[in-house]
Amino acid sequence: MQNKEKSSAYTLMKFSLPLIFSGILQQLYNWADAFIVGNVDGELALAAIGSTSTVINLYLMAITGFTLGLSILFAQKFGSGDTAVIPKIITAFTILLGAAFGLLAATGIGLAPQILRLLHTTGDTISMAENYLQIVLIGMPFLAVYNVYAAALRGIGDSHAPFLSILLSSAVNVALDILFVMVLRLGVAGAAAATVISQSVMTVFLIVYSFRKYSLLRFCPDKHALDKKFLIPGMRLGCPPMIQSSVGAAGSLILQNFMNGFGTQTVAAITTAYRVDSIVLLPIINLGSGISTIVAQNYGAGKKTRTREVLAAGIAIMTAVSLLLTMVVIMAGGRLIAIFGAGPEAVRIGGGFFRRIASFYLVYGIATAMRGYLEGIGDVLYSSMSGILSLVSRIILSYCLEPFYGNMVIAFAEAYSWGILLVLYLIRISWVRRGGLRKLRQ
Repeated sequence: MQNKEKSSAYTLMKFSLPLIFSGILQQLYNWADAFIVGNVDGELALAAIGSTSTVINLYLMAITGFTLGLSILFAQKFGSGDTAVIPKIITAFTILLGAAFGLLAATGIGLAPQILRLLHTTGDTISMAENYLQIVLIGMPFLAVYNVYAAALRGIGDSHAPFLSILLSSAVNVALDILFVMVLRLGVAGAAAATVISQSVMTVFLIVYSFRKYSLLRFCPDKHALDKKFLIPGMRLGCPPMIQSSVGAAGSLILQNFMNGFGTQTVAAITTAYRVDSIVLLPIINLGSGISTIVAQNYGAGKKTRTREVLAAGIAIMTAVSLLLTMVVIMAGGRLIAIFGAGPEAVRIGGGFFRRIASFYLVYGIATAMRGYLEGIGDVLYSSMSGILSLVSRIILSYCLEPFYGNMVIAFAEAYSWGILLVLYLIRISWVRRGGLRKLRQ
């Protein structure tokens, strides 16, 4: 058993490390924008970019949520040996998601001023925020197509190609940020343009790589491309996490509105802290994605005992990673915020945020490992419903606990919602191990 668990740990780490590095590089898009704009154009420009983050995340979370389900489908089909349907699934969802997010992006561009006013974006930043948001939304169809191919590659066990594509894109993004913002002085609009161009490069690279290396990942449109027999399995696995992710991003809009009430310095501090937090948590999030994919491959192959070994190895690794991240963030969180050009008061607020939220990383890490297991065996509906319930509790706690914690309630409310999520996943896994999911499907 010990050797098998070691083997599960090795497989998991080998697959997950490129995912972790990919996620870190992907976050560097926003880091580069914020770092260069904050230091060149000042704290107002930094706050302007930060105030668009919840709107942009609404799109990103919908895309990544849906393609998380697709990745599980690809992994299960690959594990079971039913690879003939993979190119059909890729074609169907490349067309569907590309068109859908093209339409949604156009809608967001047209409504950007109204959305930002609805969020009570501060008057001194709203014009810059509008420019940044409208340009960044142009890249959403490219991201949708990219994530379909990245999901397929992960599903068949190739986590290195998405890393290479993001590595290329990050280099392009940084180079263009320097050119557009520092040299040409285009401000937040230049940073947004750099992001869109680099995302397009990333998408083209991954498609060309997939076409050349894997015949089963080739785009093959025909009159049956949108056949329901290819769409329904993907919709069944993709819609629940997409809805949960979208609701989560919409909930973040409510929380952004709540946070805006604390003033520009708190907005600059907390949005910048979340920028740092989002990259710090990537080892946890992407390790959870690795657990999901490896579990799905083994579940598709009928190796149920192996799926439990992957979960056990995942929890052990997640515990070590979470504790390490806690120590790093508590010691260095404030200094990380300062490098983005935030003022002394914003650094003080952000440092306080980190000291509180990082103390709960272990809770979040174990919950994420359990979520990966549940999604890998196809239990995405429960996982998504739990995520929505956790978000609702976070919003309620933010408003209820504000008199006690002030602007630090943002950290405590999120931390407590992680605890709720962990309890919900523990209950479900206990039920699954007693045969509950099998009985439900029968």
